[in-house]
Order: sequence, then C-alpha cells, then structure tokens
Amino acid sequence: MIPRKALLIDITLCIGCNGCQDGCKTQNKLPEGKEDALSATAYTALSTYGEVYVRRMCQHCESPTCASVCPVGAFTKTSDGPVLYDESKCIGCRYCMQACPFQVPRYEWSSNYPRVQKCKFCAELLQAGKQTACAEVCPTGATKFGDRAELLKEAYDRIKAEPDKYVNHVYGEHEVGGTSVLFLTSVPFEKLGFRTDITGQPLPELTWNVLSKIPTIVAVGGVFLSGIYWITSRRDDVERAEGRHDTGHSH
Repeated sequence: MIPRKALLIDITLCIGCNGCQDGCKTQNKLPEGKEDALSATAYTALSTYGEVYVRRMCQHCESPTCASVCPVGAFTKTSDGPVLYDESKCIGCRYCMQACPFQVPRYEWSSNYPRVQKCKFCAELLQAGKQTACAEVCPTGATKFGDRAELLKEAYDRIKAEPDKYVNHVYGEHEVGGTSVLFLTSVPFEKLGFRTDITGQPLPELTWNVLSKIPTIVAVGGVFLSGIYWITSRRDDVERAEGRHDTGHSH
C-alpha cells in the first residue's frame, strides 16, 4: 500500500513571505502576482489575522465530498493523497463548489471554456518522487511534506515538547474524516477562520445515509404520484364522458 502523503503546516513558523504562493504559481504556470485569496489563478493564499499568517488551500480530504457529489466522476482521490480534477469530464454543474466544506474550488467565470480550479498537490512531482513546490520553497519549514502518519506523529511530538506554545489539536486529523493537509497553531483555530463546527465523519457517508433511504421514498412517492395520476385521468375521462353526454342531448 502506498503511504498517504500530506502537508504539515505549522502556523507558528509562517513569516508571511508568500513563497508558497509564488512556488505554486510557478509550478502550475499561473499568472504571477500576489493574491490575498483563493482564486482560479491562486491555488494557495495567505490570510492574515493580526500578526498571524494562515495558508488557505485545498485540504485534499481523505473522503472528498467533491468526488462524491460529482455526477460525472471529474474528481478522484489518488492512493498517495491528492484529490485531482479531470476537466475533460466536467460538465460545469459546480456541485463541487457547493459541497466543499472548506469552500475551496474556484470557477473560471471569465473564461469561454471555464474549468474548476484548485490545488493539485503537485501530483506530477509526487509521481517523480519529489515534494510539493510549496514545501520545497518554504524558508522556515512552516510547510513540511511527508507521509501523513509520520507528520501526525511529528505534530503531536511538537505539541508535547511545547504544550504552552501549541493548541492541543492537529486540524485535519479527524475533520470530515481526515485530510491530507494538517495544521498546528498557537491561536485557537476558530479565531483564525477555520471551521470548527464540522463533523469528524466523512461527509460522503452522510450522503450515502440519505441516499440509502431514497428507494423507500421513491416507492412511496411513486404510489402517491400514481394515485394523483389516476385521479386526474379519471376526472378527465368523466369530463369527456359528460361532454359527449351533453352533446348527445343537444341533438
């Protein structure tokens, strides 16, 4: 089994240099220039909360909701970690944008042939045995690439070594079933714009729980609709019969 790759982002080490975005843009051949928010041309961006810098990017969920809601299979979770998008399959429904619990995917609204855009976890570099571009260029080690299990262990080792420095939680370990991007912080996550109201259960499982009830709902609904159809058809038959009857009397 291929070890799942991940990123550990230690917010306490980020100095806001924006090297991660620059490296990402270079690797993905995106337009140069600083962008403060995720966009179709910025797969990662830095948000500021006072003097704290927080990276925003696709979390590459272990059980991605974008993949579960896509009706044409344009999103897939690879065995080594990345959640990838196949633009040749996309029909532009944008269900992925609605379903993502982290509001990550962006749409090329200004393009004549729009695509959904998001971080690709440098899948081509991973296949070549390399690390992601953002981890490669980070000057402080705030972004570290490696095996997910090993990064989780390192994260908790850091917390144990400096309990007064870190919040005792690794964001992404369990959120929505776990993600391939993990965060450490000294400031409560909710104060840094992280969603802390989301479940630890994979969202696709919740979807399947609902879908499993659909056959019963469809069966009951079908009987109900059949009843309405019979009543409506019967009423039309009666009206036609009465019309013929009235016509007959008019003669």
